Amino acid sequence: MNNDMMKQLHLIGLIPVIKIENADDAVPLAKALIDGGLPAAEITFRTKCAAEAIKNITEAFPEMLVGAGTVLTTEQVDAAIAAGSKFLVSPGLNPKVTGYCLSKGVPMLPGCSNPSDVEAALELGLSTVKFFPAEAAGGLKMLKAMAAPYGQLTFMPTGGINENNLLDYLKFNKIVACGGSFMVRDDLIRDKKWDEITALTRNAVKVMLGLEFVHMGINNENIEEAQKGAKLFELMFGLPTRVTSKSTFAGEEFEFMHQKGPGKCGHIGIKTHFVDRAIAYFERQGIAIDHDSITFDDKTGKPKFCYFKDEICGFAVHLVQK
Repeated sequence: MNNDMMKQLHLIGLIPVIKIENADDAVPLAKALIDGGLPAAEITFRTKCAAEAIKNITEAFPEMLVGAGTVLTTEQVDAAIAAGSKFLVSPGLNPKVTGYCLSKGVPMLPGCSNPSDVEAALELGLSTVKFFPAEAAGGLKMLKAMAAPYGQLTFMPTGGINENNLLDYLKFNKIVACGGSFMVRDDLIRDKKWDEITALTRNAVKVMLGLEFVHMGINNENIEEAQKGAKLFELMFGLPTRVTSKSTFAGEEFEFMHQKGPGKCGHIGIKTHFVDRAIAYFERQGIAIDHDSITFDDKTGKPKFCYFKDEICGFAVHLVQK
């Protein structure tokens, strides 16, 4: 399995699963997803124009991560690869089709819904599979039970994923990404409601990342100045003060530094559910990250903290894992 591809899927986190009836809709739909913060799509081979739609998107947006879904035959494998698909997905595990795809050097995620499917996938040398139909097959509870005996095997659950259960799935450490169609419903595509698709996509990203203000750090010359500021906030807002080795807090929202810290004026802390996915998201938006500032979780090996490279209005900004 292509580890780089799995990393790309993981960093995007949510892969829109799309049925396109008209190939002319492919490019504006792809732009709506990119504008919403998800530069990825799984175009299903449930319509005759699937290959053409994939080709249109990959030519218009070569940076977009585009895959083919509902791949059932070796002929569809060839058509999907020729159109520019970077990964393939199937609803079930057909050893012939899966093996053929792997022989072409393109990642394949066959659908698995029980341990027998999983063991067949392992026999083919796969390390990531699709869990389908996720909710109908028992949801996260079933997935956790099934995943337990299989070590490092990871999953992309699809089927019944929506904004209400997306985060529950993504928080399970054996999930690479989720597939979902709730932001690209058939009626929205048919009626060419690209702005609505962008809004739904943007909200899905918001749910996934869970960006939330933590606190503002305010630089001071010394501890006396810091405690004076914290005391004023206590008097004004009733925020209790708390002294640490480097700063004095007023509540949890305001940190008065005992000396000059990061940023000309101070720093702003932002929580997120996934620091690695947030880093990838912001970098896709053209916002630079100071990679030298990244610290990693000892248990998971994933980023847990980092600063943006540039200050905002004199404040350094950092991301921190919730």
